[in-house]
Formats: sequence, structure tokens, C-alpha cells
Amino acid sequence: MDNIIKMIVRDLKIKEKSVRTTVRLLNDGNTIPFIARYRKEQTGGLDETQLREINGKNEYLKKLILRKEEIKSILKKKNKLNTEIIKKLDQVQTLQEAEDIYRPFKEKRETRATKAIEQGLKPLADYISEGNLDKQIEEKAEDFVSAEKDIYNIEDAVQGAFDIVADKISNNSEVRKTLRAAMKNNSILTTKKKKLSKDIKNKYEAYYEYREGINKIPDHSIMAIDRGENEDIINVNILHEREDMYKIIKGCLLSEGILINSEIIIEIIMDAFKRLIEPSLNRELRNYLTDKAQKKAISIFKENLRSLLLSSPYKNHKILGIDPGFKSGCKVAVIDEMSDFITNKTIYPHPPQNEKERAEEILIGLLKKYEIDTIAIGNGTASRETESFVSNLPIDKIKYIIVNEAGASVYSASQTAIQEFPDLDVSVRGAISIARRLQDPLSELVKIDPRSIGVGQYQHDVDQSLLKKSLKEVVESVVNQVWVNLNTASASLLRYVSGINSTVAHNIVKYRQTNGEFLKRDEIKEVYGVGAKTFEQSSGFLRFFSVKDPFAYTSIHPESYKEAEQVLKEISYSPHDILDKEKLNKLRQDIEKIDKDYFMDKYQIDKFTLKDIIKNLKKPGIDPRDQLPDPIFKNEIMDFEDLKVGMNLKGTVRNVVDFGAFVDIGIKQSGLIHISELSHKYINHPLDVISVGDIVLVKIIFIDEKRKRISLSRKL
Repeated sequence: MDNIIKMIVRDLKIKEKSVRTTVRLLNDGNTIPFIARYRKEQTGGLDETQLREINGKNEYLKKLILRKEEIKSILKKKNKLNTEIIKKLDQVQTLQEAEDIYRPFKEKRETRATKAIEQGLKPLADYISEGNLDKQIEEKAEDFVSAEKDIYNIEDAVQGAFDIVADKISNNSEVRKTLRAAMKNNSILTTKKKKLSKDIKNKYEAYYEYREGINKIPDHSIMAIDRGENEDIINVNILHEREDMYKIIKGCLLSEGILINSEIIIEIIMDAFKRLIEPSLNRELRNYLTDKAQKKAISIFKENLRSLLLSSPYKNHKILGIDPGFKSGCKVAVIDEMSDFITNKTIYPHPPQNEKERAEEILIGLLKKYEIDTIAIGNGTASRETESFVSNLPIDKIKYIIVNEAGASVYSASQTAIQEFPDLDVSVRGAISIARRLQDPLSELVKIDPRSIGVGQYQHDVDQSLLKKSLKEVVESVVNQVWVNLNTASASLLRYVSGINSTVAHNIVKYRQTNGEFLKRDEIKEVYGVGAKTFEQSSGFLRFFSVKDPFAYTSIHPESYKEAEQVLKEISYSPHDILDKEKLNKLRQDIEKIDKDYFMDKYQIDKFTLKDIIKNLKKPGIDPRDQLPDPIFKNEIMDFEDLKVGMNLKGTVRNVVDFGAFVDIGIKQSGLIHISELSHKYINHPLDVISVGDIVLVKIIFIDEKRKRISLSRKL
């Protein structure tokens, strides 16, 4: 345990006390959101990112230690374990290095080397390794000529010994480690289009003739190269300066006491590299590049998903959602301010029916009857035609917005949707989801597998289990950052709350349906499955307005209620005053004047908890998303043909990738801001300056009418 702690401290540059405490808290079953918010004093104020890094490193190092012990055990049973191997294993810091040490002892299929060993040529191989000259080696080889062993002459004997030494060099852990590092820094990857390959749309044109250093290839290029190779469009090779590789091998052998005195050993080094080492390390390099690129793609997906989930909600509005369609019509659904479904209709304003007048009558009737001023239109089939229809409705003060419906069809057919609306058609559920995505994106998007939301890059090419795990962490992080209303949240949302699993989430909803709203946080202890640990981990993230439990409207944890009351009492307020708008305004002024050192000393409140209490008393019920700009609504339609180079537009960022950002500017085609047009300054990655959901002002700098492509710039 101490070794793991020290290695984490060394690698992450975090104080030992903080690392040790974090590992202990995680081992005790505390969640990362809970530790990040309510155990700052113990961790020294580490944030979620740091906590996840510690957790990931801890899990990796535990695997490494377990694997090293496994290797020692295996070698001990084979009578191959010695003090030198133990020392080497104890020093390795990666699983790859541990496997390099174990490599020579693995059970192997028959090779040229294993056959030569069976022929009894190992002593001759050892003689070669001692640095003897070619003539001496040939003389020694005469002793091993034996027709019974299929060794008919000196050349056969030397060749067999040659193969044994080459295999030994190939399996040398120091050789592989040093070569691997050199290749990552100096080798070159090349691609070439296959002669008979068919790339009809020229998707991989950039890689028909491509050459770049291993350490310089952009991650998105690796993803494209891997896909092009899998689709049999391009060939991929890795080139090395072989003379440099031979020098590295010689250096490693000399350090182990092997003298390079003979031409034979030089030939063996060259053969070992070309025949055994190069193919093996090339595969490793490709795996390394792919793994690195996939992790980067997942990282981008995570950031995009976080930004999307944190999109500004459109609160306190009734919304009419439309799931567009041609032959089957447009499904229309109305929801109230609390996202509850009111009614639905089907209209047919498009071919083949073309019932525009009847469709207008139905829509206007719904808008007037339910006093709705906002329409959300899905961006799927018939979206632009529906937008044109809506924009020409003969009714005043109606605004509309195009909503990204990626994943809505997944939700509509899901068990969650069936349970919510068992009597409604799949497409009607889709219309409800579209309306809800505008009203409260987070609450609706948590019902869908994040992989279906469509804000990733090469998302189908990455490790799906790692992607799923990573995206789940993002959803959990955002849900607990925003907070959840215990009295209105769905089971889909509750299951992401710290300490709550899917079963408990459903039990909370059932309890609410049977007993009515919760009046105090303590009452969730009455829900089946909510024990002391679950209550501790979850209660601070479950908020609701309550006269009986005023602090439930804040993120103040129940364990700190007493301290919060003491703070209020010192400045002559009561917990109920934070629910009174007039008193709250005065409280905010008075709480700013308190002597924090006095409170910390008198009531033994740590600085992190006191800071958190003050923040929540000043702004009870705050939603971090409320500070974001409202969505961009429209009241007239614009077509591709209306665009002109030089035109300035406002748009919403829909996706961020390695090479730029795609922006919805109000027409069917999104525009691309290339990374070079995102800022006047040099940036390493688009995510440094832009995120999904950002409202941006852009200028059109190029229009490709043939391919319907729009290039944008933020350099206004």
C-alpha cells in the first residue's frame, strides 16, 4: 500500500497526505462526487479530476503489483526465479515492462530457436554470446555436428546457435524497452493507397500518400488511418533507421557483458531486429498509437457530452414539440412547465398529403389553447420543411428552435419510454422528448445511452466498454454538479446521484407515488434500500423547496446543518429566512461581513465547509446552468442559398472535434470553424477555446455550393 501511495504521489505530483486520504475514502465506499464536495478538508481541496486520476492510478498500480506477483509465482514453479529477476520485477513501473521480463519464459509454439535448443545447440549459442571470434566459433561448431540430430555440417550448427541467440536478443527486456522508446521518438509511419482499393467518395484522400513521425501524428489522423486500413483502402507501414536500431541493441548487449567481436553476432543482431523484434514492436507501436488516439477521442466525447448536459434549461415555459415526417405526418406533443405531457396530435403539412390548412388550424389551436409561445422542432427527416411551415404560421409572437434529436428514437423505443407513456405511439414519445430536450436537456438526455447522443468523434471505432464507462462518469459528475430535485426527478436521473443505484432510484419514485412529496431530507431513510451509507453519499445532492427542512433547498449536507444554523444564529437569522426573498437580500449583505476565522475557531468548522455553507446560504436553490445564455430562437427561415461570404451570423456549437467545431447557423448544413479560424492566437486543441452548446458569433469565409459546405471563422 505504501509503495502504491508513493508512486501515485511521484506520478501525479499531489501531496502524500491527500493521496493517502483519497485512497482510504475510496476504499471505504465513498463516491468521487461526494469526496470532491464534502470531504475537501480531508483531501486538501482536491477536485473531481484529481480524484479520478488518483483512483485510476491506484487501480492500475494494484493490477501491476498483482501481475508482478503472478509472474514471480509462475517462475518459481518453473525453477526460473532468481534474485536478478526479482530485482528487475520490483523496479518495473508499467505492465508492459513486467511482460517484457516474463516474455523469455512464456510457453511458446515451436520456433527455429526452440528446435535448435532441442538439438542441443544452446552451449554453442552461449559460446557465441561470450564474444568469441568467427574462426573460434566455427571450430567450436564442429563438436555439434550430428546426423542423428539433423545437424549435418558446421553451417547447420552455427545457424541453429544463431537462431537461439537471435531469439534471446529479441526477448531481452532492456533491448525491447530501449528500442520501444527510440521508435516512439524517431520512427516514421507511412500510408499508401492500395492499387485495387475503392474509395468512391475519396474519404481517405489525405492518406493516399502520407508520411509523419510517430511522435507527431495527430490523434484524429490515427483514427482515420486505422479505419482506412480496416476498410482495405490503404496500406500502413512503420519505417525505422535500422542502423540506429542496431546500435541500440549493441549498446544494450555490451551493458550486459556480451562482446560484439564477431561478424556472426553482428549478423545475429540484424536478423533478430528484422525478423523478430521489428514486426513485434511495430504491432506494439500501432496498438500504442491506436490506444492513445482512442483515449483522446473518448476525452473529446467526454468534454462535448459535459457541455451538452450543462446546456441552459428553458424553464417555466410550456413547449410544443414536433417530430417531423413526410408520409407518416408530423407528430406534435405539448408539455407543461414541469415537463408533464398534456396532449398530442398528428398533422400532415407535407407531401404526399399536403394538408397545410388543416395542419395550421390544429397547431394554432394548440398554441392558443395552452398559451404556448415556443415550438421545438426535431432536426431529422422533413425538419427544414417543417421549419418553413412553422415560420409561415399566421400567428404573432411565436418563436421556434431546431433541436438536435440524436438518440430520441432510441429513447422512444426504450423500456423507460414505454413505462412513462405505455399508451402512446413511439413517434409521439419522440415529440415529447424533443420538447423536453429544450426545457431541461439534462433531465431528458440522461434517459439515453450517451453513445447515441452524437457529439463524439470516431465513437464507433473506440473501445466501447471504456467509452461507456467514461461517459457514465461524465453523466454522474454533471448530475451531481447540477443537483437533483428529490420530489420531481425521474428514476433515470436519480440513478446517477452519488450513492444511489437503479433499484434505489425506482424505490424512491415508488415511495413518492405512494406517500406524496418528501418534506425533509431525513425521510429518504424510509425508502427501502436507503441505509446510512446511501443517505450520507446522496442526501447533499438531493434538493427541494421545503418549509420543514429549509436547508434541503441548498447543497449543505445534513451533517453540517448544525454548523449552518450556528452561522445564521450569529448574524441573527433563522434557517427559514433563506426561503424569504426579502430577508435573503439582507442576509447576503450581512453574511459578507462575518469574521470567518472567528467562526472556524469558535465552532470548529473547517475553512472548506464554512465556505460552502456561506455560498449556499447566499444563493439557495442555485442552478449552475442558469448563468448560461438562453438558446437561440428563430422567427424566420434561412436557406443555404441565402448565405453570402462575409456574412456575420450567430450560431450554436453542436460538436467539437480535433480539427475544429461544427456550428448550427440555422440551416440544414452545419458550418465548420477550422481550428486555425477559432482564435487569433495559436491553440493546441479546439476544446481550449470552444465547447458544445456555446453561442458564438461567426463570419462566413467560404461556401462550397457543390458539396454544400460552409467554412466559418471567429476572427471577426
